Amino acid sequence: MTRRLLLALGSCAFVGSLASSAGATGVTDATGTKTAPLTCATSRVDSWTTDALAHEVVVVSLQSTSLVQMRQAAAAGFGGELILGSVVPAGLVPTLQSLPSLAPSKLRLNVMADEEGGGVTRLPALVGSWPWAQVMGATMTAPQITAVGARLGRAMANAGFTTDLAPVADVDGRQVYPSASNPDGYRSFGGSPSAVAADATAFAQGLRQSGINATVKHFPGLGGSSGNTDTGAATTLPWATLQRSALYPFRVAISAGVPMVMMSNAVVPGLTGQPAGLSRAAVAALRALGFHGLVITDALGAGAISARHLTEAQAGVLALVAGDDELLSQTPTTAASSLTNASAMVRAIDAAEATGTLTRATLIAAAAQVVATTNPGVCAAG
Repeated sequence: MTRRLLLALGSCAFVGSLASSAGATGVTDATGTKTAPLTCATSRVDSWTTDALAHEVVVVSLQSTSLVQMRQAAAAGFGGELILGSVVPAGLVPTLQSLPSLAPSKLRLNVMADEEGGGVTRLPALVGSWPWAQVMGATMTAPQITAVGARLGRAMANAGFTTDLAPVADVDGRQVYPSASNPDGYRSFGGSPSAVAADATAFAQGLRQSGINATVKHFPGLGGSSGNTDTGAATTLPWATLQRSALYPFRVAISAGVPMVMMSNAVVPGLTGQPAGLSRAAVAALRALGFHGLVITDALGAGAISARHLTEAQAGVLALVAGDDELLSQTPTTAASSLTNASAMVRAIDAAEATGTLTRATLIAAAAQVVATTNPGVCAAG
């Protein structure tokens, strides 16, 4: 049986499964009408203060050893935490598992790790190891990739995580390590849009089977970009070109029900002169594909953002105005700076809402997406 036929058969098997499993649990009223989690989440956050809403949409980036700061971030009301580093201290898992009890809302936080495989495996002592995406794409069928995602998802869920910032859905068949000139390389499942679509969605399906939210990235596609946005400004291939190829993996993943999409920090010629995550046009293009889930930024401390002379806090406001729901703060240089960075973003959001730069309705909608995605039982929870 050919690889192409295996991909097609695998796609048929897992797309419907992801779509059904990704549907968060609602509640049915006396009339038999089922209330969607996003509706319940919106009702819940509607009465929150602006400051509480601002905290909910900011992700605090923390080193895995910063256990005190993890608890402080939860108690302060931040809606997300990204765990970085490779060290797994003895108290990490109990700390992650305790975060909902510390949160003022008593809701689950969106606790993330960036686990793609190969050289982008952040906590191997906790989640194990598996090949680069490109190696998986070349040597595994889609069902086998689903199994890899499921094993990873179980390990993440058992440790207290809710989200993996993976898989990469960029189309890039170059057999090179990621670098300043190429953000993808081995991080991509390959150079064929159809194969990347099948394999990235398969990996997402495996994560979802184990209760972990997958995040396809980096919309609208970094394959063939002029450089790595982590280190500096970059542009994607022209929008017309992306529409013919790079968007396909995102379309398939969205049709399959993937809950989260990460925007890129690259400029998209022919669509926007801003980094995609700060662009209304780019976020609107994502929504036009039928995506109704959570839109998250790439790291707002990236070189592509600072190259535009924007602070992380300023970029966070622009991202929310553009339509993003959740903001990734920069990698901390010290344990204390993790909360300092994130708090600066909150203050900027509060000020933007007070001056009318950012509407309260937009902030409510973003916070509701975070709550609904991370707490699929929010309807039942009241």
